[in-house]
Amino acid sequence: MIFAIDIGNTNIVCGCVDENGARFVERISTVRTKTELEYAVDIKTILDIHNVKKNQIEGCMISSVVPQITEIVRIAAQKILEKEVKVLGPGIKTGLNIQMDNPGTLGADLVADAVAGLAFYQVPFIVIDMGTATTLCVVDAKKNYIGGMILPGVGISLDALTARASQLSGIAIEAPKHIIGKNTVDCMKSGVLYSSAGAIDGCIDRIEEELGEKTTVIATGGLAKKIIPHCRRQIILDDELLLKGLYVIYMKNRSVMC
Repeated sequence: MIFAIDIGNTNIVCGCVDENGARFVERISTVRTKTELEYAVDIKTILDIHNVKKNQIEGCMISSVVPQITEIVRIAAQKILEKEVKVLGPGIKTGLNIQMDNPGTLGADLVADAVAGLAFYQVPFIVIDMGTATTLCVVDAKKNYIGGMILPGVGISLDALTARASQLSGIAIEAPKHIIGKNTVDCMKSGVLYSSAGAIDGCIDRIEEELGEKTTVIATGGLAKKIIPHCRRQIILDDELLLKGLYVIYMKNRSVMC
């Protein structure tokens, strides 16, 4: 079993993962001003809540899109686990053939998502990761990572809609009783939620049209549970996808780490 950590712009997602999947998945806020000790306390608290002892954990793998705190979290994890902690990046084997203009610019989170997709789902596939931004990653029938899309995240869209209207702040991302809203708040909820679901359906249609074949579609990320049930396409929800990808990558590099 390993401890996997994904550092995102809004949340840090972490959990203990083995060959059977994630034992648990927890989220804490990404705070760029926290110290190593504060993150160490967060990690220890999470492990204590789930009754996991450090001697049960073989190692740790981190993916991050927030370089300012990557090293801080790495040191914090190493302090608590007393095991080597690796960061997904140059020198780490992933087994992923990235056919991008500049493969080195692909976010570590998207790499982990795609690696998990290859390990657990049928190609070709699309991974939809719904966090601060909504990303769509495409792996073709030959198991090549060929590219994707980046959309404004659902939260960003809602924030932009309410930014200049103080009376409309604090609206939750949830489905109203009717698609056709009867008041301003319900109209905004409906518009944000169903436009996001419709955009995802439309993007899948266009990707499949360009590929010339149907795909397996997997969704993950903090907001996926709120939006995906309202999509009309068949989409698999997998909240553990990224952490499972980090486990697969850890195992590919196990001999190097030991």
